[in-house]
Amino acid sequence: MATDGLLKIERLDLRYGSSHVLHGVDLTVGTRPLGILGRNGMGKTSLCNAIMGLHAHAAGEIWFDGVALTGLAPEKRAQLGIGYVPQGRRVFRSLTVEEHLRIVERRGGDWSVDRVYETFPRLKERRRNLGDRLSGGEQQMLAIGRALLLNPKLIVMDEPTEGLAPAIVSDVIDLIALIAREGIAVMLVEQNMHAALAAVQDVAIMVGGEVVERMSAEALEADTAMQKRHLGLEPGQAG
Repeated sequence: MATDGLLKIERLDLRYGSSHVLHGVDLTVGTRPLGILGRNGMGKTSLCNAIMGLHAHAAGEIWFDGVALTGLAPEKRAQLGIGYVPQGRRVFRSLTVEEHLRIVERRGGDWSVDRVYETFPRLKERRRNLGDRLSGGEQQMLAIGRALLLNPKLIVMDEPTEGLAPAIVSDVIDLIALIAREGIAVMLVEQNMHAALAAVQDVAIMVGGEVVERMSAEALEADTAMQKRHLGLEPGQAG
């Protein structure tokens, strides 16, 4: 049984049919916000799917807060304290902002619908709008707010800055810092290296379905050779 780290992944393999997409992944997420970086197709979203129980893994173990997750349904994992902000937001077109938030709110925690509205005033203004009447930035605010209403111990965020204007990206980075200060563990999956490095303290790099490097955010920011080798970035290039 794994005891170190809130989330502990050991020797994780995952397949989609004949495609072997995760290869013996070992990863620990603790109190320091962790960024998962990598090019497209390196297994980052597949890792999120395995953690959340959206796709059964073929081998290995996932532990969360001392509990083995193998075989647990996604809703059970959420009840244990894992919040998820999926890539693409997955907002329901036929539900209003208010309905999205009320159906997941857990009473008695630090995060309430009122606090989400205080954090995202734009959502309060748009609370009667249906999901398909929101901008991309508003949908991302809603997806993050929805996850926070579970009052999670860990929040997993898959490409939260994708397609967002720079000002909204900055807001997301600030929110991640707030979440971490409140003691919520963060696992941030990102292609935007510079956004990730501004938001997290540690990074893990995925290549070909494996975690090939783990280091501090500061170390990766200073190592342009590693950025080029694993992320395809030239010096000074945005990632």
